Amino acid sequence: MNATAAITAKPRTFLPEHFVLSDWASVAPFFEELKGRNIDTPQALQQWLSDLSELESVIGEDACWRQIKMTCDTTDPALEEAFSYFVTEIEPQMKPYAFAINKKLLDSPFAKELDQKVFFPYLRNVENSVALFREENIALQSEISLLAQQYGVINGKMTVSIEGKEQTLQQAAKLLHEPDRTLRREVFTAVSSRRLEDKDTLNELFDRLLALRHHVALNAGFDNYRDYKFRELGRFDYTPEDCFAFHAAVKEHIVPLQRELLEHRRRALGLEQLKPYDTDAEPVGRTPLQPFKNGSELLEKSITVFSKLRPFFGDCLDKMRSMGRMDLDSRIGKAPGGYNCPLPESGVPFIFMNAAGTVNDLITMMHEGGHAVHSFLSHKLPLSAMKEYPMEIAELASMSMELFTLEYWSDFFTSEDECRRAQWEELERVIDVLPWIAIIDKFQHWLYTHPGHSVAEREAMWLEIHKEFSTGNVDWSDFEAYRHNLWQKQLHLFEVPFYYIEYGIAQLGAIAMWRQYKENREQALDNYMSALSAGYTKTLKELYDIAGIRFDFSPAYIKELSAFVHQQMQQLNKA
Repeated sequence: MNATAAITAKPRTFLPEHFVLSDWASVAPFFEELKGRNIDTPQALQQWLSDLSELESVIGEDACWRQIKMTCDTTDPALEEAFSYFVTEIEPQMKPYAFAINKKLLDSPFAKELDQKVFFPYLRNVENSVALFREENIALQSEISLLAQQYGVINGKMTVSIEGKEQTLQQAAKLLHEPDRTLRREVFTAVSSRRLEDKDTLNELFDRLLALRHHVALNAGFDNYRDYKFRELGRFDYTPEDCFAFHAAVKEHIVPLQRELLEHRRRALGLEQLKPYDTDAEPVGRTPLQPFKNGSELLEKSITVFSKLRPFFGDCLDKMRSMGRMDLDSRIGKAPGGYNCPLPESGVPFIFMNAAGTVNDLITMMHEGGHAVHSFLSHKLPLSAMKEYPMEIAELASMSMELFTLEYWSDFFTSEDECRRAQWEELERVIDVLPWIAIIDKFQHWLYTHPGHSVAEREAMWLEIHKEFSTGNVDWSDFEAYRHNLWQKQLHLFEVPFYYIEYGIAQLGAIAMWRQYKENREQALDNYMSALSAGYTKTLKELYDIAGIRFDFSPAYIKELSAFVHQQMQQLNKA
């Protein structure tokens, strides 16, 4: 499949070429014009949609840059203020206009003449947005956006002192791979103690978010925020009951495999009992893998790996490097986590992460690189809304890229043995992540269907769910207080509620993509690129069909795919 990373921003025809969003007054006239324009022909509707898309792209890119700059430096109050200004002064003013414009589209007699093969998902989302809109929720949603960002601010200040050196929690976590068990315990104790220092602050923040989100749901006519959020996220292809079936299947088919892997590690470490600081450790005499020394080396090697898989993939990362669209190294004052942020007008996305030189960082780079490729491939679509694809396909793009690139990871290591160890870690992660996804998702279902619960009730339910998916071969004694609050390290709970089951659905899809890749490499990559190029012009199930796999997370499918991964691990272990 032919594609090019030579993206250029679409020339502006509606807004002035040098327009810069400064305040609401600067952009309001464009919303007014779209709201009041007469649409008297199908061609006029097409032009109106094009102008709306241009406006959305310009505003969207401005908002993205405000968030990027703030997360890159949480210590600069001016950057936080710029983001807050957009959320409190600009975005709330846009929402009534967005509602009126959406209504205008749905009321147009020419909307029915749009090509349903391309426009169906878009029009369905517009109808959904209109149905959910409540003016009284505008201020609440603005407050929620501001509060959610405080999670990154709080975590950005978290550091620990290890052997006399101040480190971020991400940098310290690298030491949990060390063979020295005394050091690992010291690091784990320091990190868990530091997180517990902000336990009450994070609980207070979360309680405020819960109350506001519940209020939004009630305003929109829902009994709880879970049901509201399913609708808002456009989950047209599955239900809460499907999620419950996923939880049960993971418990039945994945947790036993995870237990087997942990037992393998226990024997390799020569321990009688695993502690939580042992689960990533290397045996004595084997140094932890260091696939790169810094962000520059990580990027250089990633471009090489992506290029070997397909030259276009490497060109995407190279284009981002040339435009300064990456911030990869961990440092004090930087928000936690990692993301790829699509920039809808220019088309060239931004990758943010906290690399400290570990295999997990290598995996994150492959993951975010997959997201970036998705941004490049979908940029050519005519409307910005068509590039706002569901997370279940977005995460398929990223997780598949992790597995596709496995065979080329030798560029990060000096020996075949090191490369195999890294590949094993990735497959371990594929297995380990599914129970954690089930835990976080099941916890969220409880959180939002039990409004008004206390902190003590929340801790108790978290512990019950965590134990339900426990393998039983990790001893948490001495760290029970930390275990009770382990959920607080998951930023999605604070910043993007209910965005997590998508990782599980997509992880299964990625395993299926990898199985397809093993059978027919070029066809699988062609299917992958075709699906990503479609953006959101097809339904979720149609996108998975284009990718050559099933949209399926039933118990039988989970059992089938877990067996495939187990087989691949056995082959890797024999190599």
